[in-house]
Amino acid sequence: MNYLLNIHTATENAIVNICDGPKVLSTLANSDPKQHASFLHTAVHQILHANDIKPKDLKAIGVTGGPGSYTGIRVGLATAKGLCYALDIPLLLFNTLEVMAFSAIEHISNTKALYCPMIDARRQEVFTGVYDHQLNEMSHPSAVILNENSFGDLLEEHLIYFFGSGSLKFKQMAKNTSAMFCEERLNITSQSLCNFSRAKFQSGDFENPSQARPFYLKDFHLEKN
Repeated sequence: MNYLLNIHTATENAIVNICDGPKVLSTLANSDPKQHASFLHTAVHQILHANDIKPKDLKAIGVTGGPGSYTGIRVGLATAKGLCYALDIPLLLFNTLEVMAFSAIEHISNTKALYCPMIDARRQEVFTGVYDHQLNEMSHPSAVILNENSFGDLLEEHLIYFFGSGSLKFKQMAKNTSAMFCEERLNITSQSLCNFSRAKFQSGDFENPSQARPFYLKDFHLEKN
């Protein structure tokens, strides 16, 4: 049995699942970002207990390390690293944007288009990147302040699907007809998280827990009262 525990708390919709190969054995989800911290540890315990799986049976732990919510990233990564240390098993560290793109590619299946996940970063800013159908980066993940000319060069040559919590901002200003906005928000699904994690595990793309760092993309600032 190749049990993989996956943790995703970097966006507003959190997922904890456990997989055996391509099969999702069990999933728990939470849609209240303020409750991700309290949800996570209980979810891990419940999901292992429900499937009669002991922590020592896990082969690796996957986690989205950002970009996204600062608190969600820290909670997820700290939990995953702690479990990997305690169990002496590999850590699989995921870029949230890549997993979002992977999920959208599985859903849309247009091999000629590009895929642009967007995470709302407040005001007119988003965390985003652009990928082809094989997850090759066409635009490096970054924090972008949107305007009507954003992604202009790529849109001249490609159909691009925009999705995620930040895509509604761009929909209001984009004028290029090659910009496609998904009616569904195309959130990361439990099955896509399982498939992405499995591919990482099979390729041996492991992260040293002591060296694993979050993908914040921008510095965290506290506003003064």
